Amino acid sequence: MSENVNGTTQLKSPSQKAQLIELLVFLFLIFPSMALSFFAVKQGTLSFVLVAVSTILRDLALVSLILFFLWRNGEPTKLLGWQFENFWQEAIIGIILFVPMFYAAGILESVLINVGFSSPATPLPSLEATGGIPESILGFILVVIVAFSEETIFRGYLILRLENITSNMTAAVFLSAFIFSLGHGYEGTAGVLTVGFMGLVFAVVYLWRRSLVAPMVMHFLQDFIGIVLVPIFKAKPSLFF
Repeated sequence: MSENVNGTTQLKSPSQKAQLIELLVFLFLIFPSMALSFFAVKQGTLSFVLVAVSTILRDLALVSLILFFLWRNGEPTKLLGWQFENFWQEAIIGIILFVPMFYAAGILESVLINVGFSSPATPLPSLEATGGIPESILGFILVVIVAFSEETIFRGYLILRLENITSNMTAAVFLSAFIFSLGHGYEGTAGVLTVGFMGLVFAVVYLWRRSLVAPMVMHFLQDFIGIVLVPIFKAKPSLFF
């Protein structure tokens, strides 16, 4: 919505109540499927292709819903951190910041496992089980879309709405990281806490840069290594040794 003030057009933000209702509807859509990851069983019977395609469709649907919310409210997409003017500069920053975050997350997960937190019991299907160029291409498409979509969802949209509702940016950042971590219950409690840590890092970088490009690049690299590179290395070691 917009209104004219002294001949100029200004954006009229939705009320706090309207934003709360909108957020509750959105969380109702994503919470059940994410929470079910803690109770996932027999995941080995699912194919990588099925999991990848369903994840791609789910994430694109959620981004579409967010865009509808913004369109309905007359809000610009820049509120989501969609700032691409300095894309390559932000991408390089993301690559540089990924290195310390990657090692810090690895150390944190190892420490958590050593002190008694659980590790993944039943991993999701991976490229290692399927192999082949088509699956590798699908894996690449998956990590691109997941990085773009999940940063839009968990950093762009959730922080925007949670900060407006709570009037507390710190609370918004921690709540968004907590919700982000819920979808990784299949990684065990050590994995959930590590993902929560990465969510906090992504959020801090986003708030610092006022753009989602660097967090998207960091998210992409994290998933690309785990979902695409590592399985390929394991399946075809002779190519690398």
